[in-house]
Amino acid sequence: MSKEQRAQVNAMLRQPRPEGPRTVEALRAGFEALMSRTTTVPDGIRTTPATLGNRPALHVTPTDGPRPGLILYFHGGGWVVGSPESTMSLTGRLVTGTGFEAYSLDYRLAPEHPFPAAIEDGVSAYRALLDRGQDPSAIFFAGDSAGGGLAVTTCLAARDAGLPVPAAIVAFSPGLDATRTGESMDTKEGTDPIFTRASVEHTGAMYLAGADPRQPLLSPAVLADLTGFPPMLIQVGTNEILLDDSTRLAARAWAAGVDVILDVTADVPHVFQSFAGILDEADEALDRAAHFLSQRLRAAVAPRPSAQ
Repeated sequence: MSKEQRAQVNAMLRQPRPEGPRTVEALRAGFEALMSRTTTVPDGIRTTPATLGNRPALHVTPTDGPRPGLILYFHGGGWVVGSPESTMSLTGRLVTGTGFEAYSLDYRLAPEHPFPAAIEDGVSAYRALLDRGQDPSAIFFAGDSAGGGLAVTTCLAARDAGLPVPAAIVAFSPGLDATRTGESMDTKEGTDPIFTRASVEHTGAMYLAGADPRQPLLSPAVLADLTGFPPMLIQVGTNEILLDDSTRLAARAWAAGVDVILDVTADVPHVFQSFAGILDEADEALDRAAHFLSQRLRAAVAPRPSAQ
């Protein structure tokens, strides 16, 4: 680990920002500018516009051709900002690390389309893949921040709709608790260089649009029944107010008998994986995520021993 690299990233994220609440348009423009300035898209991928369900998506493939396996990726942005392009550094590195193809979904955003629009789009996209004949044992959900939460809630909604669950889930710093009751919401305030309670409650209110946060599809870390869930890898940093979203979801998964890896990296911020190429911990975490996905594919296709 490099203290100098972590200090560089922390200073980058703590640059002065406009005071007070901003308009949705300003939030979206600011997020796209931040991501274009601080992240890099890897070589070795090709992106093509596509449609999945009833929503646009980016189809991402290795330039040397994909091997079996498909990632359905959900971008971050608090359910209010972000796009498939803004988190292509993450989608692209999962593609190059695994050799799988991916679809990064352009799901509807709040406040124009509040809860449960994003989840509906996620399920519709997954159903479209199944309808095309994709084997669920070779489909993987992945996402960062709000998109990490959406990977989990889309799986919940798909399971409850009677669809087969995907092969595995990878969630980078997922947002999983709209009740905001985790202790880290307060203990990490000030340590987190990106979020404050006020900032996440501001965008969270746009997504909620008056809905009660005390329901599984909004707060799976504290309310969801994860029975029957696929294996999960949850990666999170210690310097984020959403830390307890990850730790509590992992505990619920363990209690439900789900295979789960809680991968916590010290002294790094929210979705630190975005800083691949700058931060050694980011490159290492993405290597672990790609290895996890490749392992789960091998486990799905491995021949079963015959009964004697």
